[in-house]
Amino acid sequence: MAGLLGFSGLGPKTKNIVVAGGLTAFVFGVYFYTMRAVGGSDELQVAIDQFESQKRNKESNV
Repeated sequence: MAGLLGFSGLGPKTKNIVVAGGLTAFVFGVYFYTMRAVGGSDELQVAIDQFESQKRNKESNV
């Protein structure tokens, strides 16, 4: 594994920069994927609105 894409020929500072870049790219990828997945649907907000409208209807009938 030491010869993976010539990684062993790089200096220590360059190796650290390559690893930091890879980790940063991974973290941003996971962040943006998660934000897109979570923000893609408003199912929870629709459920909250329905609950509140039912609550208002029950309060007005009492």
